[in-house]
Amino acid sequence: MADLDKTTDARIPTVIADELHIVYRVNGAKTGKGSATSALSRILKRGEERGVRKVHAVRGVSFTSYRGEAIGLIGSNGSGKSTLLRAIAGLLPAEKGKVYTDGQPSLLGVNAALMNDLTGERNVILGGLAMGMSREEIKERYQSIVDFSGINEKGDFITLPMRTYSSGMAARLRFSIAAAKDHDVLMIDEALATGDRSFQKRSEARIRELRKEAGTVFLVSHNNKSIRDTCDRVLWLERGELRMDGPTAEVLKEYEKFTGK
Repeated sequence: MADLDKTTDARIPTVIADELHIVYRVNGAKTGKGSATSALSRILKRGEERGVRKVHAVRGVSFTSYRGEAIGLIGSNGSGKSTLLRAIAGLLPAEKGKVYTDGQPSLLGVNAALMNDLTGERNVILGGLAMGMSREEIKERYQSIVDFSGINEKGDFITLPMRTYSSGMAARLRFSIAAAKDHDVLMIDEALATGDRSFQKRSEARIRELRKEAGTVFLVSHNNKSIRDTCDRVLWLERGELRMDGPTAEVLKEYEKFTGK
């Protein structure tokens, strides 16, 4: 009966993308003459200002993720991977189609801003609070977060302002804060590309733990080894379209044929 329950739990959906389209609008128009009022009048008359370019970043993507899965997102630069994660996180509106999520999705990207004028210690506290952790939980997990990040291995950097950190140190601390909490859906955008192999191994082990705790992890990475070591399923995007969705070994085999790597 226990095995049956485990199997049933594994098929509980966490994210459903249904024919999802995401379109960016980029204003490429030259600056014109006249007042702002006259410009607005022209826009309203035409419905859309000339020079506004549409970028169709995600094109009709459909998939369902389930509890306990770690899913890799691969594809060429500009294929829509990061855009898809931002849409799942609710940061981008759908032009067409829908995204449904069970629980609160959390997006961790290497470009996410930290407060540079505050110390690493203060960022750990604020980051934990932002994720919904109590002060007591942050206090209990604080040292493990610092140790996991490894930023204090060559000095007491946790007490220094974030502006003194390298980009790799900041990315490691950011991942460590996010990984300290159990997530319904955790989305990681290239975070494992930073740091040495020791940190990558710790990160991959933590992702496996998150899966066991009934979460779903999405990992965007150009490192196929990290995808192999971490994910049991892969979504391959090209030019905004879902080219392949399946077991990691099968999808990476086709992807490596495509890229010649």
